[in-house]
Amino acid sequence: MLKANRQFKDRLFRLIFGSEEYRENALSLYNAVNHTSYTDASKLIFTTLDNAVYLGMKNDVSFLFGSDMNLYEQQSTYNPNMGLRGLLYFSHLYSSYVERAALNLYSGRSLKLPAPRFIVFYNGREKRPVREEIRLGDLFEPKGDGAVEVVAKMININYNEGAEILKRCEPLMAYAQLVQEVRDRAAAGMTLDEAVSGGVDSCIERGVLKEILLKHKSEVVDMILEEYDEEKVRDMFRKEYLEEGREEGRKLEHHRYTVELVHRYKDRGMGNAVIADLLGLTEEQVEAYLAQPVQG
Repeated sequence: MLKANRQFKDRLFRLIFGSEEYRENALSLYNAVNHTSYTDASKLIFTTLDNAVYLGMKNDVSFLFGSDMNLYEQQSTYNPNMGLRGLLYFSHLYSSYVERAALNLYSGRSLKLPAPRFIVFYNGREKRPVREEIRLGDLFEPKGDGAVEVVAKMININYNEGAEILKRCEPLMAYAQLVQEVRDRAAAGMTLDEAVSGGVDSCIERGVLKEILLKHKSEVVDMILEEYDEEKVRDMFRKEYLEEGREEGRKLEHHRYTVELVHRYKDRGMGNAVIADLLGLTEEQVEAYLAQPVQG
């Protein structure tokens, strides 16, 4: 098993599109989403939530550009609750914006605020449309009966789906290619380590994300491995393992896997706080899992 050489909390999507080092990629993605052709990436202001976690949820990329407050999320699992997550993210982002801009909420004049733009880039295995909307209002009872609405526009960026947006954003196309390279190798029977390393090497050889992969190869490998682990955990939660007559057995299966996963992350050099953030646990729960042996 490949070992991480530091505690990674970032995700590959965020490295490519949400870092100061590659801010041009964020502008390229913005242009692809909005059919614009801006060239001055220095005007883009990142507002991504501190430490990538807010209320136990990860925020991939958020930034101000022009009159837009952009929130970009990458998801490998369809999530019908993205509208609610968007509400929580934007509440935090606008609170910070009002404070930084020293705006007076009690002013008799209308405030001028950047418009929220919420995009979810989906690359999961479940078949989804090329474009769809996920609405906060669909969660309300009765449906749609609420004072607020948040709309997440979801775009399917799976490489084999041929989404038109990939042609407009070279870094997004490259990201989709790398993910597909890894999946194809895993589907062919390689171990996950072999699939990730082979996919990264293949992309470097073909000039796909070459600069980023050469500079951050070990980080990228670990990010992908961690994301696959997280995806497996989400899959287990999604599988209705609490059905009548099978509840206890499936609880035990999930418990054993969680113990194994916590130990695996710890072996990669992660701290308890990072593991807790990744798996949605408390640090006390992480310590309890670490105290239990991994069963073969």
